[in-house]
Amino acid sequence: MIIPAIDFAHGKVVQLVQGERLALERELEPVLAAMRGFAWLQVIDLDAAKGEGDNRELVRRCCQAGYRIRVGGGLRSLERAREALAWGAERVILSSALFRDGQPDAELLNALQPLGRRRLVFAVDARAGQVAVRGWRERLPLTPVQAIAGLEPYCGEFLYTHVDTEGLMQGMPLEPIRAVRAATRRPLTVAGGIANLELLRELDELGCHSVLGMAFYTGLFDRHALLAFNAAAKTRFEEEAAETFRS
Repeated sequence: MIIPAIDFAHGKVVQLVQGERLALERELEPVLAAMRGFAWLQVIDLDAAKGEGDNRELVRRCCQAGYRIRVGGGLRSLERAREALAWGAERVILSSALFRDGQPDAELLNALQPLGRRRLVFAVDARAGQVAVRGWRERLPLTPVQAIAGLEPYCGEFLYTHVDTEGLMQGMPLEPIRAVRAATRRPLTVAGGIANLELLRELDELGCHSVLGMAFYTGLFDRHALLAFNAAAKTRFEEEAAETFRS
């Protein structure tokens, strides 16, 4: 399944290279119109994630635009996660807040459970083989596989971003993704440099869903080809989610 990304910074839809350099900027409404046909969108408030303000009204608008939405960025408590769900998001993405003193934060993980595991997507981002947090500026003494082992009982899905290739549109190595895929029974979505249909197919064969950002906005993919890919993947996506919560 392909999930287009909407990232917000300073009141605009943006795409950054390596989470830092601004590569493009758009208004929200044309972006929402361009994504018609895709069931799911991933919406991230980059300002909130960095603790530098927020884009709450834009995120709320996405949640009311007729898509199935997963929201992340600055969700550091049960209350903030509940707020995003109240806006209409179906799932919430948590990342940096999951860790305290370099390890999974058991107190927060347990506090989130009233939301239900199926609503919780845990982001495990990696830079140079280590978990990266706080806008990818800080690395923890954990590998993604080690982090997943501690987080898996508390969530319904993982999001893995390969930061080293994120935004470069040059592809990504498959070995780290194979290791992450083997480490969890949860659904796994991957981001960070996906730039061609061949890689999308390889990720699909590994049992991974894909987030598209820069490549989507720059027109690197044919939109009709992406929609056809999603139509073929839809049944497995739904069956996989159902199986997760029977186990």
